Amino acid sequence: MKPIVLAITGASGSIYAIRLLETLLTTKRDIHLVISHAAGEVFRHELGLKIDLKNFSLDQLLLSRDAESALDDGPEQNALSSIIAGTTRGQLHYHNNQDYAAGIASGSFLTDGMVICPCSMGTLSSLANGLSSNLIHRAAHVHLKERRKLIVVPRETPLSGIHLGNMKTLSDEGAVILPAMPGFYHNPITIHDLVDFVVARICDQLGVEQSLTSRWSE
Repeated sequence: MKPIVLAITGASGSIYAIRLLETLLTTKRDIHLVISHAAGEVFRHELGLKIDLKNFSLDQLLLSRDAESALDDGPEQNALSSIIAGTTRGQLHYHNNQDYAAGIASGSFLTDGMVICPCSMGTLSSLANGLSSNLIHRAAHVHLKERRKLIVVPRETPLSGIHLGNMKTLSDEGAVILPAMPGFYHNPITIHDLVDFVVARICDQLGVEQSLTSRWSE
């Protein structure tokens, strides 16, 4: 199996990113992670996590007990637990967002796809208009030009005509636009159930097996 690239940008919804990373790591795949400066600020604001982008470690993304309790809808819920025990941490490869020497900046670096989750409207605009000012932009453009899977997970509302136009442009270029829009037919009870619905759809697009939520008619 080839690696998967996960980019986290500054849109609201950092909880999706953590759950997706947690899920991907349990598949024993190599994950190449990039986090924008704005995403670090969102982690602090939404989840109380302090991310040192220059000296990053996986432990910085693990939710504290207080953060988990704030997100729980019941004492029995623990869906956003620490990275599952036994996961080989060597599977995670972190790249600074300004490191253009990273392998993922080149089309010669083969992957099974890239996910931008969540994707800010600024990042969306840069991709739709061919602009590249950081590693996230460059890696995404590489996936577009090489016709590899690129999944964009925007989290914004309402959407302007500019936003919609940028999404249409990326879709026409082969990207998958997968908004963070949870479904309700699986009878969600907690916030975690809603998060898992979106993460499950992302995994489906990547071809990654998951059992986060039930499927229609199951």
